[in-house]
Amino acid sequence: MWRAVHSWLRVLVHWRVALWSHNLARTWGDCRKAMAEAVSAEAEAAGGLKALVQQNGDAGSESSGDARLEQAAVGEQVPGSGEQAQGSEELVPGDGEQAPAPTPVAESSKRKKRRGATGDRVVPPPKKRRTGVSFGDEHFAETTYYFEGGLRKVRPYYFDFQTYCKGRWVGRSLLHVFSTEFRSQPLAYYEAAVRAGRLHLNEEPVQDLNIVLKDNDFLRNTVHRHEPPVTAEPVRLLAENEHVVVIDKPSSIPVHPCGRFRHNTVIFILGKEHQLKGLHPLHRLDRLTSGVLMFAKTAAVSERIHEQVRDRQLEKEYVCRVEGEFPDKEVICKEPILVVSYKVGVCRVDPQGKPCETVFQRLSYNGHSSVVQCRPLTGRTHQIRVHLQFLGHPILNDPIYNSTAWGPSRGQGGHIPKTDEELLRDLVAEHQAKESLNMLSLCDGDLAPGLVNSTACSSELGKDSLEELTTASRKLDGAADAASQHLGTAEKAIKADVTTQETDPLCAECRLLRQDPLPQDLVMFLHALRYKGPDFEYVSPMPAWAQADWQEG
Repeated sequence: MWRAVHSWLRVLVHWRVALWSHNLARTWGDCRKAMAEAVSAEAEAAGGLKALVQQNGDAGSESSGDARLEQAAVGEQVPGSGEQAQGSEELVPGDGEQAPAPTPVAESSKRKKRRGATGDRVVPPPKKRRTGVSFGDEHFAETTYYFEGGLRKVRPYYFDFQTYCKGRWVGRSLLHVFSTEFRSQPLAYYEAAVRAGRLHLNEEPVQDLNIVLKDNDFLRNTVHRHEPPVTAEPVRLLAENEHVVVIDKPSSIPVHPCGRFRHNTVIFILGKEHQLKGLHPLHRLDRLTSGVLMFAKTAAVSERIHEQVRDRQLEKEYVCRVEGEFPDKEVICKEPILVVSYKVGVCRVDPQGKPCETVFQRLSYNGHSSVVQCRPLTGRTHQIRVHLQFLGHPILNDPIYNSTAWGPSRGQGGHIPKTDEELLRDLVAEHQAKESLNMLSLCDGDLAPGLVNSTACSSELGKDSLEELTTASRKLDGAADAASQHLGTAEKAIKADVTTQETDPLCAECRLLRQDPLPQDLVMFLHALRYKGPDFEYVSPMPAWAQADWQEG
């Protein structure tokens, strides 16, 4: 009987102590302490019971069995407690263990904290990047529109280009970066811009272009900005409700600010002329493509419709006018498309390209050109234009895919008798000769040296322009020399002019006389006619060039 009582009491004491340790011990040290206390309590209880047994004359042969029971009791654990203790052991060093030595990363962090010693240029941490871009009244007020010769024009204005130091710039001077990556202006311009106080590094005026860039450096460059004209056709609202805004986009107007376009974009025109702000574009249209364009008013609506796009629940229908007599029957083109150049914006059919599919159906033929209905089942860049070129019926006035730069067959059947580099060079040269680089969304400064045709660069600064720039720089030097080291009054006067002047002494564009394009030159015969979803459908009017009896002028 005493043996049974002995065993029962030992188990009871162990479980009570173990339960207490499970609820209160959070670290390995606490657990170990609790277990030690449990062993001590059990030993004490076992000793008391053993003494009681000895007093009753029941000792000797069962002592070895009691020891085995003690060992078994100490080895038992509350379910789950073993896993917790083991996990804690990995985080907290035990007795006699040393904390791990500092890692190279930790040492690096300490060195970073010591940055900014006397004589060092302190670089601030980068500002938090915004997840999205939203334009407000302060952006819309930068300049104004005016209309002339059927064109919407933007008055030249001053603008701050801002960027953080790119990884490849670290350890290089501003002089090197401007001379290798910002070739739209000669170095004389940037030297004059420094003297005029228009270059800032970490919000401090740059005094010397030889300054070496560091990681997180923040560069701000104030420039005199000119935007290309676009068509004067208004941006018409097709529908507006609490969820979406639907417009009929004119050709030649990009949706977002890009390249040289900022105010002459759909986003800015809607904000400035229709007070529609914070919109979320739901699909894309090329700058030269006109037609139905949808925007969501909230992020929730945007996500819902984008989910419909991913699930292939939306239908798009375009119309275009192509060269020649398009086949009367339905034509399905499934040729894969490869991007040749993202910067120039050129694609071509290639077996290595992405799979895509377009369904074509002729609507009319006037003896010279055909109006074709297009239903893209995928959404690749320039998909309709590239497929029509492959079929031998490029869009009548497509400035890229109906160009002689593609060779005698103009890309029909995917036959292009030149390399991609040769193709890009010839396309750029053709548009430089016509002064129509805007059709490629390019300016001279965007071109790599291999793409520049020196005989066609009408916008490059010539010798006379450089002399004028030097003269302007000397005038600024004189003003700066007469002022304090930080340009003082002269700099303030220049900065005051920055907000009002439409011409600038340092701006090469101000000295160029560019011929305005004709309004009809800004139109490409591709139009987004219909956009349909599970619970909506929006249709724009058929353009004049898509009428069956339309004739070329």
